[in-house]
Amino acid sequence: MNRLLYLSKKTPPMTVSKMAGSLIGSEIIKIGNEVNEMIKKGAAICNLTIGDFDPAIFPIPDELRDAITQAYAAGQTNYPPANGVAELRTAAANFLHQRLGLTYSPADVLVAGGSRPLIYATYLALLDLGDKVVFPVPSWNNNHYCHLASAEAVMVETSPAHSFMPTAAEIAPHLPGATLLALCSPLNPTGTVFARADLEAICDLVIAENQRRAPSEKPLYILYDQIYWMLTFGTAQHYDPVNLRPELRDYVIYIDGISKCLAATGVRVGYAFGPTEVIDKMKSILGHVGAWAPKAEQIATAQYLPNSTAVDSYTNEFKQKIQRSLDTLYAGLQELKEAGFPVDAIAPAGAIYLTARLDVLGKTTAAGQLLATTRDLTSYLIAEAGLALVPFSAFGNSDTSPWFRLSVGGASLESIEAALPRLRAALTGLQ
Repeated sequence: MNRLLYLSKKTPPMTVSKMAGSLIGSEIIKIGNEVNEMIKKGAAICNLTIGDFDPAIFPIPDELRDAITQAYAAGQTNYPPANGVAELRTAAANFLHQRLGLTYSPADVLVAGGSRPLIYATYLALLDLGDKVVFPVPSWNNNHYCHLASAEAVMVETSPAHSFMPTAAEIAPHLPGATLLALCSPLNPTGTVFARADLEAICDLVIAENQRRAPSEKPLYILYDQIYWMLTFGTAQHYDPVNLRPELRDYVIYIDGISKCLAATGVRVGYAFGPTEVIDKMKSILGHVGAWAPKAEQIATAQYLPNSTAVDSYTNEFKQKIQRSLDTLYAGLQELKEAGFPVDAIAPAGAIYLTARLDVLGKTTAAGQLLATTRDLTSYLIAEAGLALVPFSAFGNSDTSPWFRLSVGGASLESIEAALPRLRAALTGLQ
């Protein structure tokens, strides 16, 4: 036998790492990409999948756009400092103090290309192999960050009776031995928020857990994702751990930025802040990764944030448009519920999401297809109602959970209004 042929048969194929080989891609991005391809081919679909914004409907502030253009024209195209330009870290620290009463040094603010690198850096800075991360489900991406960091995911299922926000009673049994508690409010994917008393009770659990631990043990930290904090509606208010319990200051890493509050997802300016030692390690990690926000965008954001008049004018109008879309969806689903359809929704309180219940699994389409999973139902609604939603199975729930996330940033109010009668017709066609 030819020796080269023999060797080629005996040599095993090249493989990727176990981590990469077992990594699951984003179901949200997969659904969104499929829908976008259908739209490009002419399909009329109301796309409520990706947590993004259509710039034609929700443009970034004019002042921010102009400042970005000017920064590029001025030659701000080289590497920024690894922790972010000083002007932006100062502007962000001042903004947080003025708006939330949180006082952090600019040295304890870390800028990156959106919130994702900051969350990943938090995981890498705090977790060793097998460390426990506690987080509620539904929850955005914490299961994947656990996988990337080789941590143990401890998923705490929440209840629609509590608007899918975790309670102290649900979390308490899982905190002993945990290194990180990952929380988010307003919550992606539900569009709901912590009540003050509920977050206080959770904070008290963390304080008590840390008091029980020996000095040689790792403390329990909180990762607090508040990227949507400026988007609350009606009587809903935003609360955060350190304002409620100042003694937690050394144990809370905040995730924040302009991506959602300024419809600036593609501008890629996020910032984290928290205890000096942790932020410094996160800076080193991202310095090696190179996950910086573009320098021109950083300079522009630093100029924009202190302009309170511009910020207030923009966010007031922006919130009204988002709330109109959410309220329209909520009212439409309540009308279907009142008409006897097995649907429901939770009143929107924050972010750009509505939580909807479509309890039709087990039914059969007019073509004879059994809707056994939420994937089946998602495909059916795209085809028959021209409506694209994300099932809660993408956020850690089972594939038979009847709950869905509806994201309004990428759809016009008119397209939402037009989709509701199509949804009614599609539901009517089920047996």
